[in-house]
Amino acid sequence: MAGGLVALLDDVAVLARAAAASIDDIGAAAAKAGAKAAGVVVDDAAVTPQYVRSLAAERELPIIKRIALGSLRNKFLIILPTVLLLSQFVPWLLTPILMLGGAYLCYEGAEKVWAKIAHHDAHGAGEEKVQDETTLVSGAVRTDLILSAEILVITLNEVIDEAFWSRLAILAVVAVVMTVLVYGVVALIVKMDDAGLRLSQRSGAVATFGRGLVRAMPVVLTVLTVVGTAAMLWVGGHILLLGTNELNLHFLYEAVHHVEVAAHDATGVLGGLVGWLVNTVASAILGLIVGALVVLVMTFTLHRRKSKPAAATAAATPRTDGTVPAQPSRAAQRRDAPADRAPRG
Repeated sequence: MAGGLVALLDDVAVLARAAAASIDDIGAAAAKAGAKAAGVVVDDAAVTPQYVRSLAAERELPIIKRIALGSLRNKFLIILPTVLLLSQFVPWLLTPILMLGGAYLCYEGAEKVWAKIAHHDAHGAGEEKVQDETTLVSGAVRTDLILSAEILVITLNEVIDEAFWSRLAILAVVAVVMTVLVYGVVALIVKMDDAGLRLSQRSGAVATFGRGLVRAMPVVLTVLTVVGTAAMLWVGGHILLLGTNELNLHFLYEAVHHVEVAAHDATGVLGGLVGWLVNTVASAILGLIVGALVVLVMTFTLHRRKSKPAAATAAATPRTDGTVPAQPSRAAQRRDAPADRAPRG
């Protein structure tokens, strides 16, 4: 009896060690895979504060909470089941889907670069029009759906060789950690100036620190935007570079790899860093080129089509009393036409 109990406890200890090792493996794999999605995470953290910039200070955190909950719904109810089914039954689709996402990242990055050059805001953040909270949250959650899909597809591509349940666990860990990380950072960013204002009302070094915090906020947001744009171009270009190689279009990947190896060999102890920089810069250049082409196509197709009905929409805009201005009849137009118009014939 005692021997059987000891054997049972020993088996339980073995299972516990195996479970702990599995959890460690899942955590390590999730950390490695999540690092690959850094560019998307930085962009998500850079874009989201723009949604609450026109809100009252007391509504900022509740709105961020609603967006974060919407992000979790996106990840667990839509994205996670979809990518797991694809990886289980049609894994060959993951590379093209990942490349489409990479092209989207390149487009977003190139659009921000163009917006900076042309002095307009790619995300419409310069508009001060106040939206109702439901519309604001819906727009933020739709944007999050795209960025979250990129995070999880990039993660899945790193753990595609794992068993199904390991993939599920790793993706779930990444989904939760990335959501907490992104929206925790967003909450800190949007409340940093409020904290600085409160500290500035005190005395001594605390007040000086508070004033410095308020002055630093524009710089923090600018740096975050620049880093996010660079990260999108780098990550998007790197996804395309690896994807073309996996689709047996080796020339571009091999050219970059050849330059990377040459730089590594020529710089001695700094070879690892220099080689990484070469690959990163090449990926960012590729991302900028692809993104610029997509921006060009979008400008001359979708954006142009949207601009055509703009005049008609403006003409049909309701007045403040809720009515729509009536269009004059053809008879009225003829009656109001200038009388000195030259007769026909």
